[in-house]
Amino acid sequence: MSNTRLNAGPGSTSQAEPRFAEDALDRRPVRPSKLRYNLGMLAVGIIFIAAVYGAGMDFGALLNLPASIIQYGQLMAAGVFQFPDETVAGYWTQSFDAMFESVAIAWVGTMVGALFSLPMGFLAARNMSPLPVYIVVRFVLSVIRAVPEIIFAIAIMLPLFGFGSGGGGALAGAMALGVSSIGTLSKLISEAIEAVDGGPLESSRASGSNQMQMIRWAVLPQVMPEIIAIWLYRFEVNIRASAILGVLGAGGIGSLLSTVFGAREWDRIGIVLVVIIVVTMLVDQISAFIRHRVIHGGDARSDGGEPQEDDDAPGPGPEDGPRVQNDPAPKENRAAAGL
Repeated sequence: MSNTRLNAGPGSTSQAEPRFAEDALDRRPVRPSKLRYNLGMLAVGIIFIAAVYGAGMDFGALLNLPASIIQYGQLMAAGVFQFPDETVAGYWTQSFDAMFESVAIAWVGTMVGALFSLPMGFLAARNMSPLPVYIVVRFVLSVIRAVPEIIFAIAIMLPLFGFGSGGGGALAGAMALGVSSIGTLSKLISEAIEAVDGGPLESSRASGSNQMQMIRWAVLPQVMPEIIAIWLYRFEVNIRASAILGVLGAGGIGSLLSTVFGAREWDRIGIVLVVIIVVTMLVDQISAFIRHRVIHGGDARSDGGEPQEDDDAPGPGPEDGPRVQNDPAPKENRAAAGL
């Protein structure tokens, strides 16, 4: 028996009853509640206010921030744009010498990190090392990454090698950056190794290659451009970190900045800041250019790598016969045509 009542005729006004009972799918969707979202935002606001009062922050100082920026900016700009007499030239020379020392510290630290991060990266890659070795190396790298380079410098390197610009202080800063770089670089390199294409690895194993041969011919060609880019990026990071370590007594531009800031010599502070910004930006641009060339190759390869035909090259002579290029005809048809 049908659940619907048919119309009596063409002129009937009776309507058919619904075939099925209305359920949840037939109703209009209900707008989801924002209670959880509102409670979450309220909790974030409460935690923020508690952190502000717990740290004793004075947000009233923000009202005086524009005036302070203008005041100290004028004092530092006066030092940067003053007449370059012999004394001022000495300030610039001293600042550039200290900045180049910071760059040297960062370079040595990066080289130390690169030297140890490559083998550690292979040991920390799951597809390259046994599970016990993988777990132990990963734990060691996690411990190294958990300790900032500032702690390495204060607690270990500076007491061992000494303080101040040059000599022990610079060596302490370089070693602190190097040890800290090992943890980060090894982690990134291991992730790059784990993401390599497995085809060359299987081919190497099938051909009877040992572990070292497989690494040399199947893994390194795939990951070396990315590894070099990672090393260069870490060098940029170490330049900024070396300036911070210098404030602690590890030499470089940080030591000079700490000295002039302690004396409140705002004109020299402006010179030091300008030198830091200029040299850091210059190194960043050079490093970015090298990383781009390493990863993407030269401009000659950007157009698909197709060899270009020389316009001055002589064409085929009569004795050479007709030249056939990209002929889609089958070989037997071309042979029958004398081509």
